[in-house]
Amino acid sequence: MSISAAARAPLTHVPLSDAVLPPVDMSIPPWPGVDQTSGGVTLHVRRTPGPADADTTAVYVHGLGGSATNWTDLAGQLSAHVPGIALDLPGFGRSEPPRHFDYSIPAHADTVARFIRGLDAGPVHLFGNSMGGAITMRVASEHPELVKTLTLVSPAMPDLRPYVSRMSDPRLAVAYLPVVGPPVRRSMAREDLERRVMRLLSLCFAEPDKIPESRRREAGEEFRERERLVWSNPALARSTIGLFRTWLVPRSRSLWRIAPTISVPTLVVWGAKDKLVTVRKAPRTAQLLPRGRLLVLPNTGHVAQMERPGTVARAVLGMWERADEW
Repeated sequence: MSISAAARAPLTHVPLSDAVLPPVDMSIPPWPGVDQTSGGVTLHVRRTPGPADADTTAVYVHGLGGSATNWTDLAGQLSAHVPGIALDLPGFGRSEPPRHFDYSIPAHADTVARFIRGLDAGPVHLFGNSMGGAITMRVASEHPELVKTLTLVSPAMPDLRPYVSRMSDPRLAVAYLPVVGPPVRRSMAREDLERRVMRLLSLCFAEPDKIPESRRREAGEEFRERERLVWSNPALARSTIGLFRTWLVPRSRSLWRIAPTISVPTLVVWGAKDKLVTVRKAPRTAQLLPRGRLLVLPNTGHVAQMERPGTVARAVLGMWERADEW
């Protein structure tokens, strides 16, 4: 499928469910959070209730700089069908990282796999956005017994365009360097919080002016909380480096080589106006997945699960209902 064709007919080859979903209400607060130990790792998770007779669970993995709250609306849309567990990766959100955690993509993937295995809930419906997409691809490839289906939202496939142009603030390129970094970080911290929040939201969303005030307020509260957590900035910096290294590994270990080894039904969702990972990577990503299908959404940015939760939920349910045909 070409990019232009996908953009003109974004639902091609992706069955949408006819299931009745609740109205999208982007004013609902984040789902309750708690620290949970599973498989020998402790993470802060946000749980979405589901049907008592559900035979599986949805597990959601956020992207670089994100947190479990990035899945509030999509998890709510799917809660009539499955319970959900949205993870804060080590060093992100409210998950305190273990000592000596190296923040590489393999380390994050191992953490997620161990956590899922410890749930003893059978294979899960696994979701990943951006860096979380790269992480969940490794989990699905290396631990297929843990994954029932995979949904990738703008996965961080190798994209070697100058990354500084895709930062919410170009100063981040030097903010964590020795000597010059500390004064840059102090300067950034003095900047108006609302301006910093809107800069980030404008990078992630295609239509930031349509973000509800409640979500903007929550983003500001997360900014404030992140600044108080001593592990937050190092985790962001080192995970960024870990992601870059994943893009620069030999071809034999590239995500492009991992994709064909994923055997589960996989839905790839991409925003046509993604500013962080170009939608030009979308067709190749879906084509390399043996059971992959592609949904490209117009007027949508890097976080389709936040910007178009109703449409993404219908596509996900369509995959679940027809998984045997994929």
